[in-house]
Amino acid sequence: MTGTLRRTGLIAAAWLAMSAAAAGVTPAAAEPLAAPGTHYSAADYTASSWAAYTSAKDTLARRGADAPAHESLQKAADGLVMVRGLKKLVVDYRTRAASKYTGDSWAPFAKALATADGVSADASATASEVAAAKTALTTAAGNLVAVDEGTFQTITNNVFWNDTTGNPIYSQGGGVFKFGDTYYWYGVHYTGAEYYRANPTRKYDGDVSFVSIPVYSSKDLVNWKFENRVATRSTSVGSGANMGGAGWVGRLGVSYNENTGKYVLAVQMWHTGKGGHGVLLLQGDSPTDTFDYGYFQTQITNSPTTGTGDQTVFTDDDGKDYLIFSNREGRSRGFVAKFRESDSLRIEPGVEIRRGDGREGNAMFKLDGKYYHAASDLHGWNTSVNYVNESTSSNVQGSYSSEYVLAGTEMDYSHVTQTGFFVTVKGTKQNTVIYAGDRWADFAWNGMGYNQWVPITKTGARPQFHSMSQWQFNITTGEWRVGPANNYILNPDIQADRIIVSSVRGWRNLGGSVTNVNGGANGSRFALQVSNSGGVEQRIASVPAGTYTLSLHARGSAGQVVIAGSNGSQRTLSIPSSSGWAKRELTGIALPSGAATVTVRASGSGGAIVDQLSLVKTSPDTPPPPGRHEAETAPAVCQGTIDTNWAGFSGSGFCNGDNATGAHAQFTANASTAG
Repeated sequence: MTGTLRRTGLIAAAWLAMSAAAAGVTPAAAEPLAAPGTHYSAADYTASSWAAYTSAKDTLARRGADAPAHESLQKAADGLVMVRGLKKLVVDYRTRAASKYTGDSWAPFAKALATADGVSADASATASEVAAAKTALTTAAGNLVAVDEGTFQTITNNVFWNDTTGNPIYSQGGGVFKFGDTYYWYGVHYTGAEYYRANPTRKYDGDVSFVSIPVYSSKDLVNWKFENRVATRSTSVGSGANMGGAGWVGRLGVSYNENTGKYVLAVQMWHTGKGGHGVLLLQGDSPTDTFDYGYFQTQITNSPTTGTGDQTVFTDDDGKDYLIFSNREGRSRGFVAKFRESDSLRIEPGVEIRRGDGREGNAMFKLDGKYYHAASDLHGWNTSVNYVNESTSSNVQGSYSSEYVLAGTEMDYSHVTQTGFFVTVKGTKQNTVIYAGDRWADFAWNGMGYNQWVPITKTGARPQFHSMSQWQFNITTGEWRVGPANNYILNPDIQADRIIVSSVRGWRNLGGSVTNVNGGANGSRFALQVSNSGGVEQRIASVPAGTYTLSLHARGSAGQVVIAGSNGSQRTLSIPSSSGWAKRELTGIALPSGAATVTVRASGSGGAIVDQLSLVKTSPDTPPPPGRHEAETAPAVCQGTIDTNWAGFSGSGFCNGDNATGAHAQFTANASTAG
C-alpha cells in the first residue's frame, strides 16, 4: 500500500475491504490502514477526481483481486483533489467587510478570495491549483490592515481561562499559530486537567491520560472560540493503532505547507505499537479540520535519541517551519530542524544550536532580527528562570551565543511557569512577543491557570520579560500596557520555589528565620513564614503614582507589613496573631511613581505566616502634573506669528498676535480637579 492510500482513510478502507473480500479474508485479517477518514465524502473533492475514483473502485469490485484494477484505483486515489478546506476558508473570509480595512490591503485580498471561490467550484481543478489558491488567500488575509486603531483587551493570569461559551480551555503544552487573519490555539486535553480545575488544592500525580487535541480560534488573543477536536483517542496513528493506545501524547505545534495546502500537526508521542518514542505528524485540510495520520518519525537525524525532549513549532518570517527540540534523554542538546518543504510530513536533520545543562520547554521567538531559543530547568515540570541562547547570525540554524538568564524571570521564576511557547504579533505601531508560560507540575498548587501570558520587549541589547498578573493588549497596533488590577508584588503566593527553602524566591532575607512552609491560604501548598523577629523585603522596580491597597492572608504570631514609596513615605499594616487564616488589608496608600518596597516582619520570636500578598492600584491614572505652557508648542494655538525678535521669551519663541479684534493665544491645561 502506498502513502497516498494511508493518508486518505476512506480510500484505504474501501480498497482494504475489496482486496480482502477478493482474497477470501475479512478486513480485520488484512493489514489495517488509516482507520479515520470516513468523515470525507464526495463534496470534499472536485467532481472530476471523485468520479474517476468511484469508477476505479467499481471496476475493482467487479474484477476482484486484479492487479491492473488495483493500479487503476491507486492512480485514481492519487488523483483525488480535496477542496473541503478551501471551501471552508472561502465561506469564512466572505464575512469580512471592505470598510474595515485599508484599500491597499483589501484589493489583493478581494482578488485572492474571488480566485479561491472560482477554484473551489471548478470541477476539474488540480491539486496544485487548490493549494496555490489556498496559500494566496491565506497570505492576503494575513496582510489585511485595519483602518481603526483597535481596542485594548484585558489578559488576566492566575485564573482559569474559558472559551467564548464559558467552557474550560483545555490546551496544555500546545501553541498559538496565525493562519490568515486568525489565531488558532492547539493543545492537549488530559483527564488530570479536569480534576485539577475541580480541585486545585491537591496533586494528581501522573494523571496525563490523553483525551483530545482541541483547537480554539481568536481575532484578539483574548476571546477564544472552541472550533473542533482535531484529534481524539480514536485518531489512527497507522498500523492499526490509535492515539488512545499511546502512553504519552505531549507538546505540539502546527505548520502550514504551501505546496500541499495542508496543515500539519507535530505531536510528541510514545506508543509501544509504533516503535516507542517519536514525532507523530497528522494533517488536515483547514486549521480546524479533523486531522488524519500522515507519518510517525521515531528518529530525527543528528539527535542522539529517538523521539524528542520538549518541542515546539517555530515559523519564520519567510513561512518556513522548524521543530525546536532537545534530545529526549538528558536534554543537554538543543536542535532546530526544518520540516520537509514538499509536504511537511518529515522532520529533516536537526542542527544543534546549544549544548550544556539539561533543559526542557524548548521554544523559540524572533525579535528585531535575532532568534532566541528559550528553555527552563530540567527538574520535573517545576518552575524556573528562562535560559536564552540568541543567534549570532541571520540564520535560524546558524550559530548561537552562550546561555544567559532572560531578564525579568528571576524574581518569580518566570511568573511561576516553565517555558511554553511564544506568539509574535506584528502590529501597526509595534511588534510584540508574547510569552506563554506552562504552569503544570502535575497540575496542582501552582496558582489557577494552565498558561500564563506576559509581553516580552527589547531593553537595550537583550529581551526583557514583564511579569504581570494582569495586562492589556491591542492586537491591531501591537501595543500593551499594565492592567488596572495588576498585582505589583511578585511571587505573592510563595509558589515559585515548590520545595522548602530558607531564602524565598523574590524576597530578600532581613535576618531571623525565614522559610516557606507547607499549607498556604485557600488550600495552596506554600506560605511565607518569618520568625525570631526576622523578616523579608521585596523591592518593586517601578509603580505608577496613585493610591493603592495592600492585602494579604495571615495566621500564626503577630507581625507587620510596611510599604514604602520612593519618596520615603511609609504605611504599616499590623498583623495580629490568629490561629486560622484571616485576610488583612490596608487601603488609601499614596505612592509616588518609582520604586516601592514591601517588608514583612515578625513581631517577636513566634512565626508570622503570610500568603497571597497583593499591592493593587485603586485610583485612576494620575493626570499630568502642572507645568509651563509655551505658546509656540502644540497643542497651543497662536493667532498671529511666532517671533524671536524681542528678548525675554522662554522656549523657542513668543506669540506675536494679530492686530485685530479677537486675536488670541489658546492653551490646553490639565488639572487634577475641576476649577
